[in-house]
Amino acid sequence: MKVLISGASGLMGRNLVRSLTEAGHEVLRLVRAADSVGIPWDPRGGELDRSPLEGFDAVVHLAGESIAEGRWTVEKKKRIRDSRIEGTNLLARSLSELDQPPKVLVCASAVGFYGDRGEEILDESAPPGVGFLAEVCREWEAAADPAREKGIRVVHLRFGVVLSGEGGALAKMLLPFRLGLGGILGDGSQYMSWIALDDAVGIVLHAISHEDLRGAVNAVSPNPVTNREYTKTLGGVLRRPTVIPLPSFGARLAFGEMADELLLASVRVSPKRLLETGYDFRFAELEEALVQTTA
Repeated sequence: MKVLISGASGLMGRNLVRSLTEAGHEVLRLVRAADSVGIPWDPRGGELDRSPLEGFDAVVHLAGESIAEGRWTVEKKKRIRDSRIEGTNLLARSLSELDQPPKVLVCASAVGFYGDRGEEILDESAPPGVGFLAEVCREWEAAADPAREKGIRVVHLRFGVVLSGEGGALAKMLLPFRLGLGGILGDGSQYMSWIALDDAVGIVLHAISHEDLRGAVNAVSPNPVTNREYTKTLGGVLRRPTVIPLPSFGARLAFGEMADELLLASVRVSPKRLLETGYDFRFAELEEALVQTTA
């Protein structure tokens, strides 16, 4: 296949490029830096030359401002929103205007779509929640409508927390946990929907190749855990105590609005569509995923 990827320099993008290349596929990148190798685009400025986009089999759109870096100031929230919605809409409109559009557009989304839902089990039929991230995810997915209207198969992968020692949330936790400074967040009862990096990449490939997948797809392990379970499991894998909690007020003091939306929110998500289409999880259980990623 000939595959175009945005966000190829990120954690998931790098690993996806490697996996596709090793399998013999041709991979090109959408790039913002003028000195980078790839097809240039400027999502903020709305600039993307259509002509190099002709003839791709699949496009994977992963680009977007990190939601976990820095406090959510007004400007930060604007960058989070704009980088997702404007970039997705620009790409979708550009693909819709091609003579040879791709068969499939796979777009990153997030389980933040569902908001804070306690113990409710959420499959792809669940309605959106409330809050900043839920609102962003709704608009993010809707921004791909021009591609959908063109007849391109569009898949929105609602990723949970991606576990990798190379980056992301787990990489930030490893040092304090290895120093014995880990502990539960809040009361520890909030659910965390997670996915190992290897499976995150595998799910993208699954979405590209399975023509019966379209619309929302929950990209999470079939076994979400509470924060208390996650903390205990990570401490056990690292053979370190986990007795220093971060109470809710402390999390809010340290991280502001991000604490309620990312750290304290409970999102118990089921990968119903993946299971129905036969995706075989490499790491379905948290302990085996953490052993592999922290080795």
